[in-house]
Amino acid sequence: MTVHDAKTVEAAVDADWWRGAVIYQIYPRSFQDSNGDGIGDLLGIVERLPYVASLGVDAIWISPFFTSPMKDFGYDVSDYRDVDPMFGALADFDAVIATAHALGLKVMIDLVLSHTSDQHPWFAESRVSRDADKANWYVWADPAPDGTPPNNWLSIFGGSAWQWDARREQYYLHNFLTSQPDLNFHEPQVQEAVLDVTRFWLDRGVDGFRLDTINFYVHDAQLRSNPALPPEKRNATIAPSVNPYNHQEHLYSKNQPENLEFLAKFRAVMNDYPAIAAVGEVGDAQLGLDLLGEYTRAGKAVHMCYAFEFLSKEALTATRIAEVFGKLNEVASDGWACWALSNHDVMRHASRWDLSPAAQRLYATLLMCLRGSVCLYQGEELGLPEADVPFEDLQDPYGVEFWPEFKGRDGCRTPMVWTSDNQNAGFSAERPWLPVSSAHLNLAVDNQEKHPEALLHHYRRVISFRRAHPVLAKGDLHDMAADGQVIHFIRSGQTSSGKSESLFCAFNLSDTPATLPAPSGDWLQIGTEINSAAPNDGTIALGPWQPCLMLKV
Repeated sequence: MTVHDAKTVEAAVDADWWRGAVIYQIYPRSFQDSNGDGIGDLLGIVERLPYVASLGVDAIWISPFFTSPMKDFGYDVSDYRDVDPMFGALADFDAVIATAHALGLKVMIDLVLSHTSDQHPWFAESRVSRDADKANWYVWADPAPDGTPPNNWLSIFGGSAWQWDARREQYYLHNFLTSQPDLNFHEPQVQEAVLDVTRFWLDRGVDGFRLDTINFYVHDAQLRSNPALPPEKRNATIAPSVNPYNHQEHLYSKNQPENLEFLAKFRAVMNDYPAIAAVGEVGDAQLGLDLLGEYTRAGKAVHMCYAFEFLSKEALTATRIAEVFGKLNEVASDGWACWALSNHDVMRHASRWDLSPAAQRLYATLLMCLRGSVCLYQGEELGLPEADVPFEDLQDPYGVEFWPEFKGRDGCRTPMVWTSDNQNAGFSAERPWLPVSSAHLNLAVDNQEKHPEALLHHYRRVISFRRAHPVLAKGDLHDMAADGQVIHFIRSGQTSSGKSESLFCAFNLSDTPATLPAPSGDWLQIGTEINSAAPNDGTIALGPWQPCLMLKV
């Protein structure tokens, strides 16, 4: 019996487990090294999964571990069906699945389908000649009459998105590094090939996928040039000012309607398996929420989309939150967002917003009360700040390209700190691939475990609070309003027993006290273990960075 068959006969499967789930992102290079080579690996993940389960999360998302030359640290895949030796072997991945499932954790993996490595056998065959069997598997184009690229499309990593190839005397498209050629999703064989890859991992037992750059899959078949983007609209999350990529409106290089046609096929494959979910990364600063609405509507594409609105440098104020949810209700009222404050591509939010420990606690509480699913990035629960990585230790090609105006993404990718007794922080017996920040050592897991008031325990408490009130995971959100620096709203829905439940949630997003009127009706204070304030004579007095959480009775 295959894993697929075994899963098919499972009883009482919750196909909706993803809705409101708390997902812990693991960056495998930096989580735990099990073999002393300074690089995290799959068996290291196995070793640390009991810790992840102790947080109370529902699932893990593992960033890419496939065979790769590692020019972009696994986001350049040369074999979709195998594990890079750096991370272990397929048997080690099977151990991750078995251990996670035994601990009650779902496993989601990062599928990078928009492009491959230039060392993938598909590309090696495609570039041989214009008559090769896979000649049309990548995006090839003749030069303009003057020999320049066929249009003005730019790469996210800087410069033209087109690279000349002397074998075919054509350019190939790469939205990222020149070593990451884009697959041609206008070719039916390409679509079937990546769907077969999807089936391979589903048969291996994964519970879902994080889909990298899902709006990049299909390009404009006519290769029309992108129009300019006015300066006031250049609001990209990563390096908005120094990267010329942010000077274009990417009207033709991504976001094509055919994306949805492919994602419908992808969803159909997932629907053949029980309780599978996908979260799509929509990489677009201007159209993020609009695309979220399109890509999660009516069960035809992905289940949820990874939202970037709270990953920007813009402070997460009450007004900003109200604006985001107002827009979300307008363009994606029946869609589903997955919220994150930090990830492997942006400065850690503790540093990005210069947050005090009290502010970090409140943002964690807020995140667990918003409508949508949640992604936590490894080390977020420890309050890790952005690490300062010297230029000579940089690994990220993005940082090397734009240094020093943009220092790249290595500062959020340094190793997880497990113990404070040595410079390697329990991550490895040898020198890690990126240096451990000395500022991180006192925040190590072993230190925080000893102190009940540490941020780590607060994360456990707020995740437990979310679990204790399922309406926070799957219920509606309404009556949201910003009152100065206080954001407040009501979550309502049905409990597992079928009873109606309503929660009032208010958060003072400032370091000064605030007051607001208590909602009408009878409400019971809850969440005292996470510092929830109590109403008094029809008024709620909130201390700096304090929430108020109440249950309607």
